[in-house]
Amino acid sequence: MKTNLVTRKGYEKLQQELNHLWKVERPETTKKVSWAASLGDRSENADYQYNKKRLREIDWRVRYLRKRLESLKIVDYSPQQDGKVFFGAWVEIENDDGETLKFRIVGPDEIYGRNDYISIDSPMARACLKKQVDDDFEVPTPNGTKTWYINSISYSDDDAEQ
Repeated sequence: MKTNLVTRKGYEKLQQELNHLWKVERPETTKKVSWAASLGDRSENADYQYNKKRLREIDWRVRYLRKRLESLKIVDYSPQQDGKVFFGAWVEIENDDGETLKFRIVGPDEIYGRNDYISIDSPMARACLKKQVDDDFEVPTPNGTKTWYINSISYSDDDAEQ
């Protein structure tokens, strides 16, 4: 089960995707399907088959996004969060080997295409929630439990555009 939380920026991005699919891609693909169908035999018409498949993919994604956007809850930054790790935080952590990671804790719908975002549902995010700078926490991994230390916490959007 996915958590139904999203940052405002993430919600806007999903909304933009829905609008683009519905207002730009779908009409273009529909025209291509109509044009290809007018050429005659559809069974061997690659343009028709490809664009018909693409139309089904667009329709599936539009249905998914409409349903998902209705169920999402936008979580905005609150000054009460300062100093602790909560949803939307940029967190820099380090382990005993000196390995450092920096990531933002976001909703599961926002992590795609970003290597520096992790889902609130992930073991790493769950383990560091409510922690403060210099706190340590343990994360279960397939190779055993790892200990990490919080180096910094930020809620600044300046970190977002990398």
